[in-house]
Parts: sequence; structure tokens; C-alpha cells
Amino acid sequence: MARKTHNSVEHDQSAETEVEAEIREFVRRDVVTNRERQPENESEMVANSINSVLQGATTTSVQEIDKLITELQALSDRLHSERARVQREVVQYSTLTRAALQSTKIIAESLMQFKEAPDAPALPDLKDQSVAS
Repeated sequence: MARKTHNSVEHDQSAETEVEAEIREFVRRDVVTNRERQPENESEMVANSINSVLQGATTTSVQEIDKLITELQALSDRLHSERARVQREVVQYSTLTRAALQSTKIIAESLMQFKEAPDAPALPDLKDQSVAS
């Protein structure tokens, strides 16, 4: 069973208090705006109060959802730009790797031609030299 921490309990209590305060405020506003017109019966008054509370609650929910959609869109845009950046870096790395491989190949071929040339000075063979001098 999951246990709530002290902070989460305080957060839940503050959220409940906040919601209760919002409901009271909505009812208060509804009563003030409807003072000119008296409801025909008690059920109409209750229906008007519930409607007002629901309207306020749904407005807050829709605003929160819109905020989350905006944040998710920003994250999506960031992921797309990061993907493009990584793709560019992979292409640059690939190009650099090919250039390094080609340069290595050219150097190796040049050394082979240098070694095979008849007038080239002989390169000492390191395997034949003794370690003790």
C-alpha cells in the first residue's frame, strides 16, 4: 500500500481548500449576478448554482488542458529541432570519417611507392635491430 508523505498530504489539503474557495467564489458571484432575477423555485436556484460551479470548474480545467497542450507542443518542437541537429552531426561525422579514411589510404599508398622506388634510400628494418645497444 502506498503511503502519502507529509508534503503530499499538505499539497492535497491545500488543493482541497483551493477548490472549496473557488466553489464558494463561484456561488457568491452567481448569487450577486442573479439578485435582480429571483429564481421561480428552489430547484431552479440549486440548478443555477450547480451550473455556475460547473462552468467555473470546466473553465479552469480547459485552461489547464490548453496550458498542457502548449507545453507539449513546445517539447515536440524542441525534439524535432534536436533530431535535426543530431542528424546534421551524424552527417558531419560520417564525412569527416570518410575524409580521414581517404587520407590514410593516400598516405599508405605514398609510403608503398616510396618503399618500392629504386633510388629510394633504404629504410632501416626495425625488426632486425637488436634492442641492446
